[in-house]
Amino acid sequence: MRFFGLKTCDTCRKALKSLRAAGIEPTVIDVRADGLTEADITAIVNAFGDASVNRASTTWRGLSDAEKAADPADLLRAHPTLMKRPVIESDGWTIGWKADVQAKHLGT
Repeated sequence: MRFFGLKTCDTCRKALKSLRAAGIEPTVIDVRADGLTEADITAIVNAFGDASVNRASTTWRGLSDAEKAADPADLLRAHPTLMKRPVIESDGWTIGWKADVQAKHLGT
C-alpha cells in the first residue's frame, strides 16, 4: 500500500493512525517533501480527473484564474500540494478518508 499525503494534514494523520492501528504499515509519500512522479500524477488524474485537485486549499486560492484553468495533471506537476488527500494505492486507487474509503482499507 502506498499512501500519498502531507505530514501536516490532519486528515492524513487520522488516516495513517487508523491504518497503523489496523496493522497496516503503508509506504508514505509526502507530496511536499517527496513530490509526485510523472507515472503517479498520470495514474491519479486518470483515476479521479478534476477531483484530484483540492479546490478548497490555500494553494488553490493563491493561483491566478489562468493557472486555475490548467489541466489537473499540469497543476499537480507545478503544485503537488494541490492534490486532494490522502490518495491511497492498494488494489486500485482511493481518494479522501470518508466512510467508504475507510471501509475498503480497514475492512469495517
